[in-house]
Amino acid sequence: MSTASETDSPDTTDSVLAEQLLRLTRRLHRIQKRHLEPLGITPAQSRLLRTVAHLSTVQPPRMADLATRLEVVPRAVTTLVDGLESADCVRRVPDPANRRVIRIELTDTGRATLRRLRNARTGAAEEILAPLTAEQRDVLGGLLNALADAPPEHGC
Repeated sequence: MSTASETDSPDTTDSVLAEQLLRLTRRLHRIQKRHLEPLGITPAQSRLLRTVAHLSTVQPPRMADLATRLEVVPRAVTTLVDGLESADCVRRVPDPANRRVIRIELTDTGRATLRRLRNARTGAAEEILAPLTAEQRDVLGGLLNALADAPPEHGC
């Protein structure tokens, strides 16, 4: 049987860190969204546009490639591509080797939007990191790399 003091114990360090990370994630999302609003683009569209640009170094990606890379269902990619296509940032093109395959390529407007996105993301990062000294930013960068590069657990 547990006592009241055991069940009412303060949060563990890990649970406090988890809550801090969640709060920071929400703050990051709000700031990023505010910086992207003037561009008329959502954070999800921004991510898709950057992914198209990254994957296009070899050839324009297929919708399935984007869904896999973004870890979303194909229908979500279709919705994002529809929005970016209506904004003339991307276009659907048939694959020259297999006309049943549709590839997504950047337009000139999409490339210009990417440049504006980079500036908006830099502005958001400057706002988020403003309270930190250069030394603290270096430490944070190392910690974030350690977390991002950690091997996945439990098949994740």
